[in-house]
Amino acid sequence: MLKELCELFGVSGDEQPVRDFIRDKVKDHVTEITEDDYGNLIVRKGKACKPRIMLAAHMDEVGFMITGIDKNGLLRFKTIGLSPMVMPGKRVIIGKNRLPGVIGNKPVHLSNADELKKVQEIKSLFIDIGTNSREVAGEFVEVGELGTFDTSFRENGDIIYGRAFDNRIGCYMLIQLLQKTDLPAYYAFTVQEEAGLRGARIAAYRISPEIGIAVDTTSSGEWPVESDLPDYPVIGHGPALTITDLSLICDRTLVTLFEETAKSNDIPYQIKRPMIGGTDAGPIHLTKEGVRSVVLAIPARYIHSPMAIASKKDIESGIKLLSLSLETILVKYKG
Repeated sequence: MLKELCELFGVSGDEQPVRDFIRDKVKDHVTEITEDDYGNLIVRKGKACKPRIMLAAHMDEVGFMITGIDKNGLLRFKTIGLSPMVMPGKRVIIGKNRLPGVIGNKPVHLSNADELKKVQEIKSLFIDIGTNSREVAGEFVEVGELGTFDTSFRENGDIIYGRAFDNRIGCYMLIQLLQKTDLPAYYAFTVQEEAGLRGARIAAYRISPEIGIAVDTTSSGEWPVESDLPDYPVIGHGPALTITDLSLICDRTLVTLFEETAKSNDIPYQIKRPMIGGTDAGPIHLTKEGVRSVVLAIPARYIHSPMAIASKKDIESGIKLLSLSLETILVKYKG
């Protein structure tokens, strides 16, 4: 199932294939299922109970939008959650017809020494679909169409490789909870997280939760850093808990609850490096009167790039920690 999820096309603003897939997988395991006007898929498991818990995992992935077609048939584009540094020479797919292309820039053998030293800028990149005129290219692609990397899912023992781990891994974890547990809660599969944490704001307003849990993917970093800075999470060492990031300061009581649950059940876990990134918990915790919120994330190398690397053991540990922590929350904070 994770392979299918990660190979679905679902750039921010075009999550329909992912939404349809998830709906089909969970429809027989939920009490209520709703798709709001913005595109969020919201399902409820079991009877409404106290506390009202909202789990959120975003369906969208990073990508790009076609913004123009040059007279020679090359496509110009703007990125959605991507750095130009990871793009030159990569294979891509575009639009509903999954048009193949390659991201190009000025060839190395035609560049001078100063140009070779510069960090790539988006204005110097283009997408080549093999045409040689604006008219011919326009027969295959339109301005406003979305695209992403052309990457296949692979696995080697515990290690998985693929596109859109951020955040199809989180979606997979929520699907597993819905299929294999009876934990009563709202499960929100949100849209446009990579475009500004947008869908979660709308979903949280609709659900009006008392506790919010964002289930996401976070950057792994197995490379040397300054000795006086905290380490990034690494793959294979368990899921990561957030204390604070750029979008919120997590509820310390909930963080402690997750930590104690992990320790008492011999589940490996890590602490995410503070003040890095943001998740759906950002808008969730600011909803109405405020929502106590926490983030559980699976570390992966090279997220927001053509291919990420993660550990199946971390995902399994994350599902277990999430399930057991939910059980504790439902007992401890029962109204």
